[in-house]
Amino acid sequence: MDKKLVIIPTYNEKENIENIIRTTFSLGDYHILVIEDNSPDGTADIVKRLMEELPDRLFIIERKGKLGLGTAYITGFKWALEHGYDYVFEMDADFSHNPEDLARLYEACAVNGADLAVGSRYCKGVNVLNWPMSRLLMSYCGSMYVRFILGIPVRDTTAGFKCYKADTLRAIDFDKIKHIGYGFQIEMKFTVWKLGFKIEEVSIIFKDRTLGTSKMSSGIFKEAIFGVIGLKLRSLFRKWERKTA
Repeated sequence: MDKKLVIIPTYNEKENIENIIRTTFSLGDYHILVIEDNSPDGTADIVKRLMEELPDRLFIIERKGKLGLGTAYITGFKWALEHGYDYVFEMDADFSHNPEDLARLYEACAVNGADLAVGSRYCKGVNVLNWPMSRLLMSYCGSMYVRFILGIPVRDTTAGFKCYKADTLRAIDFDKIKHIGYGFQIEMKFTVWKLGFKIEEVSIIFKDRTLGTSKMSSGIFKEAIFGVIGLKLRSLFRKWERKTA
């Protein structure tokens, strides 16, 4: 049986974390690794209490503070590879990603042969609920801009709901990943594509959080978009090779 790990980065998610963990576990044989960035609201305490109930499926890595989304996921990726997982998922804690779609992302990799499956808001129209028009336009046009600059054949370039085959992650030199904010999502897709792996987009419906506070801001998004130019320039002088053990 394939070992499947869902990585959930958290900062101040006390309203959501127990529900997202229980819901995910109710849907299949997933394990969850929470990357906790020293939330002052007690998120870590909730996870630790649940770990007593679910010691073989739920895990936590606590960090000293907000160190960036990219470093959180890379920490989780390394942990997943060290512990022998076959498929590794990224998912938010706030139910903007529907845990029921984990099965469809897994199928895209395990059955359809994708090396990276992306839960896409934009591959079949625009499937986003409860966002103000300004944020929706910023996200949609931002993805168009990224595709134009990088040439990457992915419609939702900033998507954060994904499934990787473990072999895909093993082939990536994480030391060369430069973005630590939301630009990380762009850089990882671009890297996977440049290394010659297959990416499949799976259409999802993205629903904005109803509990807790969003971590997204226009400043974070602009940082990701402007960083694309640097990513493109660096790619011109880099020899793209898969990392070997």
